[in-house]
Amino acid sequence: MSWAVTGVGAVTGVGGDADELFENLCAGRSGVDVLRGFDRSKHSARHAYEVDNRPEPGSDVPWRATGLLLDAVAQAARDAGLDENDLSGVPVLVGTGLRELRSVELWEADTAKFATQRLHFGTALREAFNADDTHTFSNACSAGLYALAMGVDLLAAGETDTVIVAGVDVLTETMYGLLERVQPVPPERVRPFDRNRAGVLMGEGAAAVVLTRAPDEGRRVHGVVRDVAINCDAFHVTAPDPAGIADAIREAHGRVGLKPKDIDLVMVHGTGTLLNDEAEAKAISDVFGADVDKPLMTAIKAMTGHTSGASGLLGMVVALKSLGDGRVPPTVGLEDPVDDATDFRFVTGEAAQEPLAVAQLNAFGFGGINAVAIVEAAR
Repeated sequence: MSWAVTGVGAVTGVGGDADELFENLCAGRSGVDVLRGFDRSKHSARHAYEVDNRPEPGSDVPWRATGLLLDAVAQAARDAGLDENDLSGVPVLVGTGLRELRSVELWEADTAKFATQRLHFGTALREAFNADDTHTFSNACSAGLYALAMGVDLLAAGETDTVIVAGVDVLTETMYGLLERVQPVPPERVRPFDRNRAGVLMGEGAAAVVLTRAPDEGRRVHGVVRDVAINCDAFHVTAPDPAGIADAIREAHGRVGLKPKDIDLVMVHGTGTLLNDEAEAKAISDVFGADVDKPLMTAIKAMTGHTSGASGLLGMVVALKSLGDGRVPPTVGLEDPVDDATDFRFVTGEAAQEPLAVAQLNAFGFGGINAVAIVEAAR
């Protein structure tokens, strides 16, 4: 079975909608900049991938995650021809890593006061869209694709004919400080799979897609979701397990009856961290074997930063655009691949152009929370 994607929406530091994001990524434009959201004097790291919508540098305001989420959902709903003023009866599933933690930090710093119910995305979704069936999943960096798996299950079970799946995260000072303490040298940019990578920098963003059982005749279809495989290998709190990742990839292929040689594009997780890239490269090499040099591969976190719960769905939006016109954005900063990725067909330099039919989306999170989705070009 497969499910039509009739609407997409995206907001990042390199694009305020899906089209702008895709064009900027294909042009190799990075969203990395000097940290703007909070006091840099407290941190050794200096850079991040932010959405520049704060009143002024060095200041912050609450509800930025909620704002990005509402923007992406509205875009996707309009694109799908839904009434964005009344999404009653349409399940809205939101994947996130940290929800509105930044707002809580501002509360603690005594710079913002608010009613606690505003911390729940459901409150804002109900007020903005009359959405009365909302659910939030906090599954680390694979949260967006976990929400996608739930959306696919709802459609497959006949519980709904249409579902909106979204992912969102923004910078929090807690996570920013944690990462700079576990990385030997604060990175100035994300360089996925490069031997000289220094670590990850967080990014901000939101993405949303509308999945439909049977789209209206004449309605544009961006592509189809074949299925999503998820697991939790519980290998380690933070360190990834290549075996658990490989299991998720194999299950995704098996669910849709494909072999590695059938995959044209892999949107790798590609965080740029020392452990994660090595583990993902080992897993891909293990699963794809002699066909590892067939699919094109790219890591958009090189330009968006690590957008946590939004990252998997941002990858999906970009993959659908790539399937539609054959262009694949480059992995900026990848010059000397790690040993296990030397045979990969990474897109570097300029965007690649070739016919594409099937894409694999990878998203892996703390605690061994792995998700892999398969999407195909519109028929």
